[in-house]
Amino acid sequence: MNSKTINCRINGANYQLNVSPAMPLSDVLRAQGFLSIKQGCCVGECGACTVLVDGTAIDSCLYLAVWAHGKTIRTSEGESLHGKPSAIQQAFAESGAVQCGFCTPGFIMATSALLAKPRSQPMTVLQIRQGLAGNLCRCTGYQMIVDAVRKCDAGSSH
Repeated sequence: MNSKTINCRINGANYQLNVSPAMPLSDVLRAQGFLSIKQGCCVGECGACTVLVDGTAIDSCLYLAVWAHGKTIRTSEGESLHGKPSAIQQAFAESGAVQCGFCTPGFIMATSALLAKPRSQPMTVLQIRQGLAGNLCRCTGYQMIVDAVRKCDAGSSH
């Protein structure tokens, strides 16, 4: 296959990448050293590879890298601020929402997208569960993840 050149921003830095037309974004990001992107199911079922593309949470295993041309991508590595955990990352750690850690980067990115949506009041538990429904965890039982999101939601202005 012929490779294509794409230009995109990843975690604030410009990249020019040669990609195969059929290559998933998850493979390209991991090849660039963004190892927070986990290869879970590779069919868009688990959310372990969730990243933000222009602010929207997507399963990077289903998103072709060529579609990223001209886009802004943020991975879990891009969540930290000046080398310190973001409020979301800190809330996950403090709430015990991080156990084996495999799903955590995807949940953090899905949470980031969920909290960025405009709303006039804090989210209900049901809204949080629905908002994170595309991400699976085998360790936490989800309540600690919901607690982490509620903590961040309570700290944001609505």
